[in-house]
Parts: sequence; structure tokens; C-alpha cells
Amino acid sequence: MKKIAIQGGIGSFHDVAAHQFFSDEEIELLCCSTFEQVFDAIKDDSHVIGLCAIENTIAGSLLHNYELLKQSGVQIVGEHKLRISHSFGCLPDDDWDDITEVNSHPIALMQCRDFLNKHPHMKLVETEDTALSAMIIKRDNLHGHAAICSKAAAEYYGMKVLQEGIETNKHNFTRFLVVADPWQADELKQKGTYNKASLVFTLPHHEGSLSQVLSILSFYQINLTKIQSLPIIGREWEYQFYVDVEFTNILRYKQSISAISPLTKELKILGEYEAGKSTI
Repeated sequence: MKKIAIQGGIGSFHDVAAHQFFSDEEIELLCCSTFEQVFDAIKDDSHVIGLCAIENTIAGSLLHNYELLKQSGVQIVGEHKLRISHSFGCLPDDDWDDITEVNSHPIALMQCRDFLNKHPHMKLVETEDTALSAMIIKRDNLHGHAAICSKAAAEYYGMKVLQEGIETNKHNFTRFLVVADPWQADELKQKGTYNKASLVFTLPHHEGSLSQVLSILSFYQINLTKIQSLPIIGREWEYQFYVDVEFTNILRYKQSISAISPLTKELKILGEYEAGKSTI
């Protein structure tokens, strides 16, 4: 049985993603309140695997998680893309006319803005997790409260689902990274099957430094799927770049890494893994 550390509780989207990614295996969830705790769990027990969101097609990148990823020293061993669909749930005895307050994570509230605008009398209250919102409403018997959460969370906590699919944008996906202690990484990924890599590096502060790196990746037919820059604290106007690349030829990929290494500083491969497919 694999131990999987996630941010959030039972029924959260991290829970759904973990069970989908490890669909052929038995897993035990370690539910954490923060992403820091997810990485701490791996540090405390090298056999623990972490799963954490890294970007959403609507809300954008979770910038803090990039820094946690780099500082922790873990390796990315996989990714999972999950279609995010929000449900509106309440206590079984409540109905539309009873709801005066909506509880959920701030990003979930933002993603359901059009739905909420149709119910201006409902007070919006931010919480730390979507599934936790449903759990607290059921546990404390909070009549008049509704949670925006996954359908799985609503069903798990015995909530009545008043409406499904309330998110504004139906093309709402979150990308999750599966991370592990470097000593476990090789056991968790099948060697020779990876077609994606995540890199982080800094560049000399002079004109054209980034374009040189991108030109080399293009020359080796490496597909740049994401680039995220973050300022380096304490070093004015200097940035570190987090880059995701996909490739069809591992040799060309390795050659490209060798070619850009002299042009970069502090180049680190955060993980080599198989690109995830979007799932509903």
C-alpha cells in the first residue's frame, strides 16, 4: 500500500486526483492542511509520495508550490490533469430557499462567480478547503449553509447536491504533480518511458540570455509547454525560470540539456516523467 500525502481532506480534488493516478493500486491518504505539510511528510518518511496542484487553467500557477518543490529536493515522478467540476451541496433537510451562506476555498468561489452572481443574497465565506467546507457543515449541522465542493465530497459527507457543474468555465483543469524522495523516484517511474521534464535555472543578467536557451531547445525539437519566471529574493532584477518541456526523442532531450547548461546557472532537473493526459 502506498502512502500519499495530499493537501485537503477526503473528497477534495487532491483526493480524486490521487485515486485516479493510482487507480490500479491500494493507497492510504495522509491529509494535510497546507502544501508545506505535504513536503514535510515526505521529508519525515521517504516512502511517502506527495501529490500537489501546480497550476489551474483559470486561476493560473500556484507560485509558492514551485519554490516548495525546488527547496524540498524531491523529484517529480508523474503528473495528472483533472477536470474540475464543482457541486453545490447542503444538509439533506435544506433546500434552495434555506441557503443564506456559501462556504468554500477562495479559488472555488472565484471559479463559480457567474453562478453565485445569480444568488446575491448568499453570503460568501472563504475556507481552507472545498471538502473541509462540506465536512464542517455536516458535522456541525449548519442549516442554511452550502458548500461548493466536488460531487465526491458531497456524497462522502452525506450532503444533498442541489446543482452540479456550477463552475463558470467548463474547460477548468488542474495539473497535479506526483513527487517523491529521490531515493524512491527510480522505483516509481518506468525507465525509458518518460517524455516530459521539469527544469529550473537562473540566467546571467544580460540581453538575449533567455532567447539563447529557447533557441537551443527549439533546435533540438524540444517542445516548451510552460515557462514560469519568479524573482530571486535579495537579487534585484534577477529571476529563476521554471520550464516544462516535452520531447519524442530522449537522446535529443539529453543533448539539449548539455547544450543549455553552459548558458545557465544553477540548472536543476526537477523530474523526468510521463506527460499526463486530461481526465474527466
